[in-house]
Amino acid sequence: MTSRERVRAAFSGRATDRVPIYCAGVHGRIASHILGREAFYGFGIQGWREAMALWEGEDAHAEFVERTLADTIAWNEALDLDLVFVGGGGYRARPTRIIDEYTLLFGDEDASWHVMRFDPETELFQRVDGSPVRERVLEDLDALVEAAERDAEEYAPTPDSFPVQKHAAERVGDRREVFGAGIMVWVPRERAWLEAMVLRPELVLRWTMALAKKAVKNARVMGEMGLWVIFGGGDFAGKNGPLYSPRSFEQCMSPAVREVSRGCEEAGVLHMFASDGNLWPVADELFGNCGVHGYHEIDRRAGMDLERLRDRFPDLRLMGGIACETLHVGTVEQVREECLSALDVAKRRGRIMVGVSNTVVSMTPFENFDAMIETLHKHR
Repeated sequence: MTSRERVRAAFSGRATDRVPIYCAGVHGRIASHILGREAFYGFGIQGWREAMALWEGEDAHAEFVERTLADTIAWNEALDLDLVFVGGGGYRARPTRIIDEYTLLFGDEDASWHVMRFDPETELFQRVDGSPVRERVLEDLDALVEAAERDAEEYAPTPDSFPVQKHAAERVGDRREVFGAGIMVWVPRERAWLEAMVLRPELVLRWTMALAKKAVKNARVMGEMGLWVIFGGGDFAGKNGPLYSPRSFEQCMSPAVREVSRGCEEAGVLHMFASDGNLWPVADELFGNCGVHGYHEIDRRAGMDLERLRDRFPDLRLMGGIACETLHVGTVEQVREECLSALDVAKRRGRIMVGVSNTVVSMTPFENFDAMIETLHKHR
């Protein structure tokens, strides 16, 4: 089987020659280790690189984009993964001033400005200073929702709206499955929005339905591009459970998630809902009543176990089984054990693609990452 055939057979409940495998993104240090050279891929590091390229001019930025597209494919192919994960970072803003090699100022220093700093060790690129930012309050949300509804109405995506997915599909889409994008629905994790879920759930539902309208349009584009497994969802839980109640989920999220599932079915693609954390309090609603086709970012260390998920949801497509936390702080033996456990469930129960469920952080020991890849290829 080709990788693409393997993924589609597995997620359709048919027999495969091997368990399909993937990796949900890596930071730049890991990508460079994979390729044996500096890799233009990652998250925080790519934000810093893009900002610096924009500072240097159009030619430098064009080179950044070209190298990023190439290396997005290269690290996935170097690992011989069945699904190409094309997510990555960037920061499409030109600095106003370079403070030092890793510290950049953006905006108008006499008005609205902020400073971003890159940490080479953690690869975080984050705000460290800036003009005061007023925290949103409940009264601010009406205007945001109205703007989101106007945007959703006018939105008209094409394949060119997704240059990374388009590039990957053209390069390897006949051989490997390419992870689609553009169907995420979420409630911002801010005090005002969480208050609104209790006090004004109808307003929050208008927000999520606006996102769903855009997601349905994007699902059609993904289908036109020949992509099938589409990344959706949005983080809303920690190890102790969701950030809001099951009732709030049903009021503010469920109708929008159902709309995305319906749109994906019409487009002939899979709605893969992604969130780490413990989702059991809303699992029946999310993976049952909302019509979601699959679950990505399965957080094993938060109790989202592949075997238990398969018992409760026999037809749900599952992606994951290996925790990025285990790769980061575990031993080689623990990494191998987690890989073998996930592969065992996948072989026995089906409709599972095994891999690390979330981004492999930059400080992950190379020996742990290598042990994961070796074990997955040897025993799948």
